[in-house]
Amino acid sequence: MQHTFEVTGMTCGHCEKAVSQAIARVQPGATVVIDRTHDRVTVEAPVLDVAALVQAIVQEGYEAKA
Repeated sequence: MQHTFEVTGMTCGHCEKAVSQAIARVQPGATVVIDRTHDRVTVEAPVLDVAALVQAIVQEGYEAKA
């Protein structure tokens, strides 16, 4: 399963790492592709908990929409 989120507020590599780590805490082993230029984060895993992923990203201080 694959889902793309709109994530705003990422401005640097540190931001990308923070978002990736937040996702990994919720979805260990998921593949994460971040396109900071277009405010997109794509997550791929066998099963995704979209609401939990949005919450994890928001808790890191970024705005996220499923």
